[in-house]
Amino acid sequence: MSEPQTCEVLIAGAGPAGLQLARRLAQAGVSVVVVDPLQDLRQAAFSSAALPLSAVTAFKLPAHVQAARWRGWQLHGPDDAQRHWMADHDLGAVLDFGALRQWLAEQAVAAGARLQLGWAVRGWHTASGGAIASLRGAGGQEQAVECRWLVDATGQRRALLGEPPAAAGALVAGAGVEWLIQVPQAQWQPWAQRLSFMLGSQWVPQGYGWVFPMQPGQLKIGVCRLHDARREQPPLHQLLRQLQHRLDLAAAPVLDRHGGLIRSTIRRREPHQRGPLLGLGDAVSTGNLLGGEGIRHAMASSDVLAPLLLEALGGKLEALRGYAPRLRRRLGWRWSLSGRLARRTWIGLHNSAADQRLQRLLEGLQQKSSAEELSALLFDYRFERYGLKALPYVLGWR
Repeated sequence: MSEPQTCEVLIAGAGPAGLQLARRLAQAGVSVVVVDPLQDLRQAAFSSAALPLSAVTAFKLPAHVQAARWRGWQLHGPDDAQRHWMADHDLGAVLDFGALRQWLAEQAVAAGARLQLGWAVRGWHTASGGAIASLRGAGGQEQAVECRWLVDATGQRRALLGEPPAAAGALVAGAGVEWLIQVPQAQWQPWAQRLSFMLGSQWVPQGYGWVFPMQPGQLKIGVCRLHDARREQPPLHQLLRQLQHRLDLAAAPVLDRHGGLIRSTIRRREPHQRGPLLGLGDAVSTGNLLGGEGIRHAMASSDVLAPLLLEALGGKLEALRGYAPRLRRRLGWRWSLSGRLARRTWIGLHNSAADQRLQRLLEGLQQKSSAEELSALLFDYRFERYGLKALPYVLGWR
């Protein structure tokens, strides 16, 4: 192996978290290298990628990464009922995840970051003043990079940080499968401008299904569920095909198939730093289990870490002690509650009694909530707006 290359920050993973951090650091004049095993950032584009408009604005996401705008909600189930909430203005966007990653990469490179696709960090060790990482390319070639700080942005795999210690709490895991399908305009229209979810054990036991609009004539259809080792769970592809049939979408050609995992601790108390190694995004449990959300929270973790890492690069190493507490404050006090609700709601959704509890909750929401209020509940986790009456149904106490 030749002499190590050098940089100030090496980021393993070119997802939204890693690229957002690279962009911010490079804009501040830091030498940054980002490595990712993918040869093309538009590949493996698994993410349902629905965001509220506040996140689109906060991250200044351009129009070309937004496949569609949405302004309402459509919930099917747990029986055959359909419930609708519509606003008279846009509430959010569904992103083209591949286009988002490509745009973030272009922004980072334009600011001065170096992007190495087809490479992965296979190991690392501490060195004087930082770390030395061992990289391997797609063709088996090897390379060493010496850096002051190494960032694990490899998502739920936690390829560098490893699994969190038992004291941090168990990882709760979920799996999802999503297809991009082509439909006639007349069949696309009923799904346009709204986020549609299929809820109840007869749709997806211990999880949920969804249909999101993309550009005209294209829909995302998917299923996701939490893992329960105590029960035999049907294959996700089987559940997705059943969903297609029930929604009269079985004849639609499939343009792309992809899947992914989400794994997070409920309380987020795992270590965020180990010497010169820092965790970012899903590697430190920013994937929210209630709605399977990851993008905006992962990017938020980059915005929290960036100024602290700049201070550390300037010699103020103690600044990084504020990373974990600042990220907890950014995610908010409702975070752990949403995780507990997710575990109780989805794991418990496997029989008619659970369906009845969910149905009572949805009936209550339909009577007292607008589309904007439902968005605040599902994206901002503002459960308190509905008072204590709603919580027992979600928690399974009634």
